[in-house]
Amino acid sequence: MPNQPFLTDIKTIRERARQHIERGAVTEGYTADRENVISLLNEALATEIVCTLRYKRHYYMADGLSASIAKAEFLEHAQQEQQHADWLAERIVQLGGAPNFSPEGLLSRSHAEYTEGDSLREMIKEDLIAERIAIDSYREIATYLGDKDPTSRRVMEDILAQEEEHADDMAGLLEGLDNSTNRNA
Repeated sequence: MPNQPFLTDIKTIRERARQHIERGAVTEGYTADRENVISLLNEALATEIVCTLRYKRHYYMADGLSASIAKAEFLEHAQQEQQHADWLAERIVQLGGAPNFSPEGLLSRSHAEYTEGDSLREMIKEDLIAERIAIDSYREIATYLGDKDPTSRRVMEDILAQEEEHADDMAGLLEGLDNSTNRNA
């Protein structure tokens, strides 16, 4: 394989694979600060749990003429946020860490806040703010991970893409509320 200078000699790869097998997926080629990555992923996990809980509350509490469309979005987003939490927990375990599902300190670990909102407009606005927080912090995490941990970076990028869709959905709902309010005024 002399035409592939980027590939480490296969004999070397085989030898390295036999060392430290108790580390599972974390091989000698892993160059990120594993403990820091696990900590960042646990913060993202807390964020996803908080967002799941907020969306679920909003799903159950939304009422009024405009609520049916918002309720469907809240429920879909809650389910997707839970899926994100599952992806993060799986990756944390792959890295040899423990996902932190403890409710104690959940809000202090989360990037997003848990704001209930008293009206449908407030609920949508708080969800949009939380999505915007997640977008910025997850983008920074993905950039930090770079080429040092491409698998965790890809997990964060996949979640980031859905968070951007969620923000777009919430902005659309908010605009729809504003338009219906203006028509009724």
